[in-house]
Formats: sequence, C-alpha cells, structure tokens
Amino acid sequence: MSLSAVHGTLSSLKSCQADIGTGMDIVTGVAMDLAETQDEGDNPGIKEMEAMILECAKLDREINHFVDIVQQATSEVNTQQPEAMFSLSDKVKEQFTERIARLSDAELQSHPKVVAFMDSMKTSLTQANQESVENTEELDEDIAVTQSQVNFTCPLTQVEMVNPMKNKKCNHHYDEAAILGLIKAKQGQKKKCRCPVVGCGNTDVRQSDLIPDPMLRRKIQKRHSSRT
Repeated sequence: MSLSAVHGTLSSLKSCQADIGTGMDIVTGVAMDLAETQDEGDNPGIKEMEAMILECAKLDREINHFVDIVQQATSEVNTQQPEAMFSLSDKVKEQFTERIARLSDAELQSHPKVVAFMDSMKTSLTQANQESVENTEELDEDIAVTQSQVNFTCPLTQVEMVNPMKNKKCNHHYDEAAILGLIKAKQGQKKKCRCPVVGCGNTDVRQSDLIPDPMLRRKIQKRHSSRT
C-alpha cells in the first residue's frame, strides 16, 4: 500500500464524516417533529432518535481517532525506510484497538451534535407545553415580527442566518460561516475573537464554544415556508 492510497482513504473517511453530520441533523429534525406532536408521557420515537444520534456520534468519534492514528503512523513512516509501510496496517490496528478500549460512552454526551440534540429536545418539549397552555392567547403581530428579526439575524452579516450556531458561554447566535471566518481571521492576526453582539462581555469566542442550534434553524426554515 502506498502513502498516496492511505491519504486517499483518509479523504474518503472525512467525506463520510460530513455525511454523518448531515444525517445527525436530519435525525434531530425528525425528533423535533415528534416532540411537537407528543402527548403527555414519553415518546418512544424520541428515544429511538436519541439512540441513533449517540450511535452516529460514536462512529464520528471512532473515525476521528482512526484518522489521527493513521496520520501519526504515516508521518513516522516518512522518516523511516520504505519497508516500514509493510507493518503500517498492523501498527494502526493495534493502536486503534487500544485507544477505543479506553473510551467511555459517557463522553459521547459532549459531542457537539449530541449537545445540540439534547438542547433541541428540551426546548421543543418546553415550547410544546407552553403552546398547549397559551394556544388561546393572541400575540401582538408587530412584537412577534420584531422578535423574529432579532432572533434570526446574524450580528456579523446583519442578514438572516442559514446555519445558526449558539455560543455556549454567552448564548448568542451567529451564522456558522460568518463566525468561523471571524475566528480564523483573528487567529491569523494572533488576536482573540470578541463576541460581535453589542454589549457582550465575552472577549474570547472559540470554535469549541460553538454548537449547532437545530431549533433556531428549524424556525428560520418554517418562516421561509410560510412566505411561499
């Protein structure tokens, strides 16, 4: 096996990870549909979606570890004799097995998309209960429009968000592409990224602080649907 073949395999795995992420977003959307129609008591469908999200997170984590191990192993091969490639497969397999054995399923709860799923379920169920109580009340249309504009608008682009990301530290939202671009630009300048929301005291926004907000994205999508 050549190094170019190994790099090609890693590239395919990373593409697979992107598909896993898309699948997790779809599962979260289905779970939110179930939460909106849920009666009193537990909905077994939501439990199934949660189990599916955790399985996807587990697979995503394993791919991350596998890619990391292979990259380390191939970097060592580059500095050794070509014959070292023959033992690469066994070496990767041994290290991967050892690393996976040390992992805990409890750690999956910190996966960004699992966190987003749990937050979305909590919010969906809370809103469903509130709507059942308040369904006889009529909201002021002007206030509702103003609130939706504030909630849906990215503080960086000043346009409606496409993929809203929530900051775990200050709870503010930004469009994914915009905030990641700002963080990258600040890193290039060796500066910290300040939260772009006026008045926010968060002076160090990091990519690890950001999680997807499927609930907000769903609201934005529904808003678009209502316009058509």
